[in-house]
Amino acid sequence: MKSVSGILGIRHSELCCTSEKPAHLERRGLERGRGGLGSWGLECGLLLAAIPLATGILPAHAEEGTAAEPFMLGTLVVNGGRVEAGEVGDAKVASVVTREDMQKHDRYNVGDALNLLSGVTLSTNSRNEKTIAVRGFDSRQVPLFIDGIPVYVPYDGYVDFNRFTTADLAAIQVAKGYSSVAFGANALGGAINLISRRPTGVFEGDASLGVGSAAERRVAVNAGSNQGLWYVQSGVSWLENDGYPMSSDFNPTATENGGKRDNSYRQDGKLSLKLGLVPNDTDEYALSYYRQEGEKGQPPSTEPARARYWQWPYWDKESLYFISSTALGGKETLKVRLWQDKYANAVHSFTDATYTELKTRGPGSVSTGKSNYDDLTHGASVELESTRLDRHTLRLVQHYKQDKHEEYDGNDLLNSDFEDTLVSLAAEDSIRVTDATTVSLGVSRHELRPEKVYNLANSWEAPEDQKATDLQTGLFHDVSENGQIYATIAKKSRLPTLKDRYSQRMGSYIENPDLAAEKAINYEIGYQGSPWAGGTLEAALFLSDITDKIQTVANVSGDKSQMQNVGKVRAEGVEFGVRQAVASWMDAGGTYTFTKMENRSDSDSRITDIPRHKVTTDLTVRSGGNVELIGWAEHNSSRWVSNTDRLGGFTTLNLKAAWTLASASTLEAGINNASDKNYSLADGFPAPGRTWFVNANHQF
Repeated sequence: MKSVSGILGIRHSELCCTSEKPAHLERRGLERGRGGLGSWGLECGLLLAAIPLATGILPAHAEEGTAAEPFMLGTLVVNGGRVEAGEVGDAKVASVVTREDMQKHDRYNVGDALNLLSGVTLSTNSRNEKTIAVRGFDSRQVPLFIDGIPVYVPYDGYVDFNRFTTADLAAIQVAKGYSSVAFGANALGGAINLISRRPTGVFEGDASLGVGSAAERRVAVNAGSNQGLWYVQSGVSWLENDGYPMSSDFNPTATENGGKRDNSYRQDGKLSLKLGLVPNDTDEYALSYYRQEGEKGQPPSTEPARARYWQWPYWDKESLYFISSTALGGKETLKVRLWQDKYANAVHSFTDATYTELKTRGPGSVSTGKSNYDDLTHGASVELESTRLDRHTLRLVQHYKQDKHEEYDGNDLLNSDFEDTLVSLAAEDSIRVTDATTVSLGVSRHELRPEKVYNLANSWEAPEDQKATDLQTGLFHDVSENGQIYATIAKKSRLPTLKDRYSQRMGSYIENPDLAAEKAINYEIGYQGSPWAGGTLEAALFLSDITDKIQTVANVSGDKSQMQNVGKVRAEGVEFGVRQAVASWMDAGGTYTFTKMENRSDSDSRITDIPRHKVTTDLTVRSGGNVELIGWAEHNSSRWVSNTDRLGGFTTLNLKAAWTLASASTLEAGINNASDKNYSLADGFPAPGRTWFVNANHQF
């Protein structure tokens, strides 16, 4: 079959494409050609998107369709929340990025979508991956979920938020500090939950095409059908570019001459399919399949001494999820989540910017300049909810998760093999004290069981099991039909990752298998609601005290460092978010975040990558009924990136015009970073300069 990428004229990057097929991928069933999704995935995805047609549902029924709603089985909120059917809601201090928000501001990956919220800041790590912080907590401490299922990489707990696209999402739910026990372990500073779509009409869907700077091309198709007794939702998306342009104000260095950013190409594709059964008004069963395939170059640092010449020929994820809800009589509900995720990625390290000669570690070394990582996680959660006691909603949750990590060199030699089991037991009770006041109590007990520890260069025994206990309470009071004030306290933990305990960082670190959990106590008071006509407001004061934070301790043995539980950090601040319908033809909104981070264990060591101030504003003006003009501005104050280096603050402006051709079709054109600001989120990794895009969207 000829690939759809070929039909569309999309050129694959030639830098990393190869016919090599690592043997360890064959064993795990993640075999793929280096052409990525373009070689088979888009045609399969379009076939999946056509499933509603194959079931006998014809386009003639399209007028009965409507926009897909959030998949409610995938939402997780503290009991007692006022979440209505078809809405994610902000119940119990969860912030939400809606699909409308993502489309309006053209947020194609999860990191950029999260940046619309107060309390969230973006950064870039040493691998030039997009990372986020929520009130100062990084993505290991605020893990990522899809429909309530954990999807962070088992080895290090991180995810590259550039790799997770938004085309098939209904919403993103963000809990900050205080979160439901149903998320399980490691939600030290909250949780991020990607919520998929669920169709409501007989036949519905949408399609979009886009082009942009640096030969960027994008396509996405989603289609679904709800037949009452059953439903199907499917989607495919593809995003590719040859790199990104730098600001014209960038001053060239020995490792970056400006213009198009060196080695900054990317490809990201995603398939999704959900089949659901709804036998009655109370029960629902859904089986979901996801496949993501990515390929990227890693731009070298513009600081020559720190430059790495890396390329990632594949960054893949394959997932199978089952989620169900079954009523047990009139008072109890049983909810089950079962999942398996396979992660596979490879990094090739080169000697210089020609990307032709692999970098090894010297004569006699087993390193070939290639590392292949193969991670597998599977698990289950069982939740029993009861309303048998008057004014109580009681929830009992059992979690089980097993993580496996294998690392191979370019000769398919097994270098590392680690395995952990994580078990949690939790209880939560939401007590309706009065019609307007609810008290929520929660407790969780987590146990980390190291099952296998193998490294080619070492002989280790599996360390002892580790345990952690979380406690939380919240008071929620409805001050009006559309407004709520709240106060919460949450004692949370994060158990160390496999990388925290065992990685030697190419011989520069000493492993520490006995690392204990990080701990935090999160305090918050706030308001959410609509205090006046046509407007919404979110406001919060927060404080977090973190102890036993896992940090690097230098020169533990000679010049070698080690990860240890030595950190004490305080994070405190304030958040505001406001939106107002100024007139029938104008909407305005904005957010403000103040975050103060203090290293209480070592005042001479700075907390890095967190700006003290972040401000966003947006304005939408509708003209003539079929044209929208949209502006979005962001300001970040300066941030420390080391004990001695501080990056300056920046302000960027994005502009877009959207023209509605018909009730369901739009054309868009826009400019991001309109002033061509030269700025960085991390030292040595400048952000894109001025870029343009043109999109065509159609809903059916």
